[in-house]
Formats: sequence, C-alpha cells, structure tokens
Amino acid sequence: MVSYNVVDGALEVRHRHEVIRIQAWGADSVRVRAAQHRLPVESHGALELSPPGQTGQISIDGTSACLTTGRLRVEVDFDTAAAYPEPLLTFRTADGEVLLAEQREHFWMPGARVYTGNRTGAYEIHQEFAAHPGERLFGLGQRTHGRLNLKGLALDLVQRNGEVNIPFVLSSRGYGLLWNVPAVGRVEFAENATRWQAGQAREIDYWFTAAPTPADILARYADATGHVPELPEWASGFWQSKLRYRTQEELLAVAREYKRRGLPLSVIVSDFFHWSAMGDYRFDENEWPDPDAMVAELNELGVQLMVSVWPTVSPLSENYDTYYDRGLLVGADQGVEFQQTIQDKGMAAPQPVAFYDPTNPATREYVWGLVKDNYLSRGIRVFWLDASEPELNPAQPGNLSLYAGPGAETINIYPRDNARLFAEGMAAAGQEPTVLLCRSAWAGSQKYGAAVWSGDIPATWESLRQQLRAGLSIAISGIPWWTTDIGGFHGGNPADPAYQELMVRWFQYGVFCPLFRLHGDRQPRVPTGYAMTGGPNEVWSYGENAYPHLTAALSLRERLRPYIHRQMHEAATVGMPPMRPLFVDLPDDARAWAVEDQFLFGPDLLIAPVLRPGAREREVYLPAGRTWVDAATGQQYPGGQSVTAATPIDHIPVYVTEGSEVLNVIR
Repeated sequence: MVSYNVVDGALEVRHRHEVIRIQAWGADSVRVRAAQHRLPVESHGALELSPPGQTGQISIDGTSACLTTGRLRVEVDFDTAAAYPEPLLTFRTADGEVLLAEQREHFWMPGARVYTGNRTGAYEIHQEFAAHPGERLFGLGQRTHGRLNLKGLALDLVQRNGEVNIPFVLSSRGYGLLWNVPAVGRVEFAENATRWQAGQAREIDYWFTAAPTPADILARYADATGHVPELPEWASGFWQSKLRYRTQEELLAVAREYKRRGLPLSVIVSDFFHWSAMGDYRFDENEWPDPDAMVAELNELGVQLMVSVWPTVSPLSENYDTYYDRGLLVGADQGVEFQQTIQDKGMAAPQPVAFYDPTNPATREYVWGLVKDNYLSRGIRVFWLDASEPELNPAQPGNLSLYAGPGAETINIYPRDNARLFAEGMAAAGQEPTVLLCRSAWAGSQKYGAAVWSGDIPATWESLRQQLRAGLSIAISGIPWWTTDIGGFHGGNPADPAYQELMVRWFQYGVFCPLFRLHGDRQPRVPTGYAMTGGPNEVWSYGENAYPHLTAALSLRERLRPYIHRQMHEAATVGMPPMRPLFVDLPDDARAWAVEDQFLFGPDLLIAPVLRPGAREREVYLPAGRTWVDAATGQQYPGGQSVTAATPIDHIPVYVTEGSEVLNVIR
C-alpha cells in the first residue's frame, strides 16, 4: 500500500522500495525526485537552491494526495484496482486542465518509472508520460536535425560537436520541463508516449513549471537554473576570426587593416595552437614574442583579444606530471587516461592527449592559476572554451571517471563546470563577468557567462537553414548568448561567387544573432595540426561584389547595439532571450507556433533570413496582434497575414512593430 507524508514542506510518497518527493521549486513550479530506497544526498544537476516563490499546499486523502503551488496542481493517485498498482502523477493547471501525466509503459508492468539495476547502486531509468496529438515541443539545446518542433523525434542526451544537450523542453500545452539528470541517455517524443531514459543514474529528477505564457515559462526556468550576467558593452560588436592566425604580427596586421578601412571591430581571436603545448596555457614565444605589446596595441584600437583554451592536456606539456600526479585529469575505467588524438606542438604525428576534469574543485583552482598568470595578467579577459563537450575519440563517455562520478552518470555537466572554472576564477580575481565562447553547455551554463556557438558546421545553404532552428532551440533552452561561424566552418572558397552569395546572406542573418562573429576554415584546407592556418576569412576577402554588402551589415549592427543591450538586460533580469521564436511574444496566434524560418530579435524586430541561393523574394508571416512596418519600404501591414517580400542581395526582410523607435535605426 502507498503511504504519504509531509517532509520539510515536500510531499513524500513511498511504495515498496520506491520513494518519490514532490517539492515546490519556485513560482508555479515543482521538483520531482524518485529513487529506490532513498534519494541520493548529492546531486550534480542544475537545481542548486529553490528560488523564492509559492510554497506547496499539500492534502492527503486515502490513496490520493495533491500538492498545489501557484497555478500548478500535482496529483498523485494510487489505483488499487490495477493488477500491479503504483503511484501515478498528473500535472494540472489550478482549474483542472491536464498539462502532463505519467503513463505506464505497459498496462501490467513495468510502470511509469522504471529502474533496472546493475548491482552498482545505479540503474537504467525510464520516465514515461502520455503523449498528446498536436502538441509542439521546443528546446532541448542545440541540434543538427534542422527542426524547431521536436514532436516525433528521438534524440540522444549526450554532448557532441554541434549537438548541445540541454534537456529542457517548452510545450505548446503550457508547461516547461527540465530533465535534471546529467547522465547519457535518450528522449523520445513519440505519438504514443514521451519517454526520458538514462543508461546509468541514481535517481529520476526533473523540474516542471506551469507558468501562464512562454515568456513566463522561460522566466521561471531562469530563476531555477540561473540568470545570465549582463553582456559586456564590447561584446555586442563584430568578432573577427579565422581558423588560425599563426603569429602575433599576422593577427595585428588584420586588426590594423580593419582600423585603416574604418570598419568596426570589437574582438579578434588568437585560436588554437598559439600555445607552447596543450595544457601549458601560455603563448608560444617563438610565434608570439611580446603578448603585452600586442594587447596594448589592440587596446588602443578598441579591440579585445580572445584566446582559445582547450581542456586537452598533452603528455608533452610542462605541467603534465602535475595534472597526472594530483589526479586532475579525467580518469578511465579501462585503458590509459587519454581520450583524444591530435598533432600538437612537438609531435611528429597525431598522438593521444588527455582532458582535465573541471568537475574537480582542485582542477578548477590549478587551471585557473595558469590562465590567470599567463593571460589575465596581460589584460586578456575573453576566453574561447573549445572542444568542451569534451570531444572524445572514441566517443565512449561510459569509460570515463570524473570527480563528480562515473562518466555515464555525469559527463553531460562537463561543459557547464568548464565554464564555471573561468567564471569563478574571474570573480575571485575581482573581474567583471566576461563572455566564455563555448562549444557545448548544459542547464545552468548561462549563469557562468557561457555563450554557445553551433560548432564545426558545413559551409552550405542547408547548414544555414539548420542554424536558424538551432539558434532558436538553444534560446528556448536558457542560453541567451549564441552565435554561429558566419559562412560555416568546414570549407568555402572566398573567390567563388556562389560561396560569396552564401556569405552575404549568412552575414545579413548574423547581424541579428546575439553575438556577431566571423569564423571558418576556408579553402585551401589542410589536415588538422599545429601548422594549419586556413584560407583568408576577413571581410575584404570575399571580393568587390560582396564587400559593400558585408560592410553595410557591419554598419547596421553598430547602429543596433543600444537596442541589443536593452534586450540583453531583459535576458539578465527576466530570462528572455533576445533571439526567439514568434510564439514567445505572440502565443495567442496559433500560426506563430508553426513558423520555423523566421524569428523575433527583441520584441520589435521580425527577421526573415534568405535561406536559398538566388532567391529574390520569400514569403513572410506577420503575426496577429500588431501592425508591422517593412523596414525597407516603410509600408505598413496588419498582422495575421502572409506577404511576399522582395529579397534583393543588399538586404533580408525585416519588419518592425509600428511605433517602435528602432525603425529609425534599422532604415
């Protein structure tokens, strides 16, 4: 028989060996934890402290119980007529509408919550909910499937290059759910069920909110997992990068040329292999003889220097023995403690390298000490945290051993704790929060200043279409700072007119991304190694036909920067991402939930990128509830209709809310 108790303000449910705890966790929200025998004392998820909000009102009536908090009512029912009864949860609005409900995997057994033990104290776990026809689901981090609506998809819950696993979804039915389990797993948004699964975990743990609007759901989620800092003023400008500037003089020559041409530049990047060896975290003096003078000159030009910091440690590093002997590296259950291969400095061919373990506080202290001494002390305050999934080869996270626990159970928090290393280090050094450009993230990464980019993507039109959905998905997942490699990463010939067109259209789209950044490995390309540099990738590299369109985009971005910082303030205070799907602001328009190739940039700009070669017009849906002004023509349109917009090569369609002051900036 089931038993119900009130424990520290939470509803605790016990049945046989299982314990379930339902606790109010912020306004209109609850946290649900379930385990065999007892709940784990330690959790590595994103829910550190319950945010302020309503407390739970609990009632118990025989075999049923209920917790009510704000607009959310969680009912627990124990059907004694079932062959194998178990407690089943239903999430309702305060007026009784069902938002989400558990369902059994089989009418007999197993049930809605499944634990398959392996005699280690951990389990393969399943959590199943009923599916609803027509439901739309959004978020789940950043993916390459090219979809915005996740309904019908089965997705791995693991970090990969270009695949950022943040297990939060927002439903068109009016709820948000965070799967607060950092284990490798899978989720299926099928027609007959929604099922979350982890291959090895100690508990089921998720957070659920029933806030009244999509914007409120995102606000509750930010309250639960952490708010992004204010974006530094310099960060809203243009970021210049190519695969690799090989020397100090090469990098400075590019910055000087931007200045000579009168083009705006906020950040320039010293990318990988600027170091003496992976794990040293300092400049190679043979290529960068006077970093202090370089930083000083860039400061005079008004340009920040960003340096790439990989979490890989070469066995040739001057610090390798310290990492190894002090247990600061990621361990391995089987085999040697190397997880990747690359041709780093001092290597005649690719050799194995290790990863440091940022889940270990001692690692965070040691690595930050190197970064502080070799970069921060020179005035460098912007860091590129590349390969931070971590990028494993072979991709077997289950073989890893971390301070936080077995890789199979905890690996997904690696990028979050890697960002934490730098954020805590900056704070301890008395520095303002910076931007940490990361290739991966997990729930809560945003509070450490993590800005995600979409990884090593192809330089193709299909990739551009995918990026649009990827950026909107990660915005819904709690990461307001996001960018792409404009033009794609893998390939692209700057002398090819067809590629120049793609670059122009990607640049025009990039103006309206939270961060505005040019990067890529242009032709001619060479195998990965410390000698690589990549083809030219500066604004003037794309020929005289493309150049005026690229510089026009730069100018527009500069004019928009005050507007952008107003949106970034909203992100920091209430969790509203600047780039977002139409339905976030206009949820009462049913068609707004179905649009995947447009977005809002702040509340007043509707952006419709050009996503196919040779296109000189495209259809744009203008959501109901507003009057929209075409920024190119000044023509006004009532909302709730589709229009055919001209798309000459010099601009993409942008529509402005009638009466907004930003219209004077955009035109």
